[in-house]
Amino acid sequence: MKDLLTIIAKGLVEDPEAVTVTEDAPNEEGVIVFHIHVAEDDMGRIIGKQGRIAKAIRTIARSAAVRNEQKVMVEID
Repeated sequence: MKDLLTIIAKGLVEDPEAVTVTEDAPNEEGVIVFHIHVAEDDMGRIIGKQGRIAKAIRTIARSAAVRNEQKVMVEID
């Protein structure tokens, strides 16, 4: 899952070297939180107009998690 988010984020930004994805341990509900960190100049590219790209990234992550019987949440920092 971490690799999937990294590949998606690096494909969207101008500075792919600045992209990092971190993973938190599952919380009490079993939800794993992934944090995508990008360069400040690339925040608009990752979020998109009205948050459409961010929403699409979250949808892809949830779809991939269902295949592994996991619950995930994606935050863009």
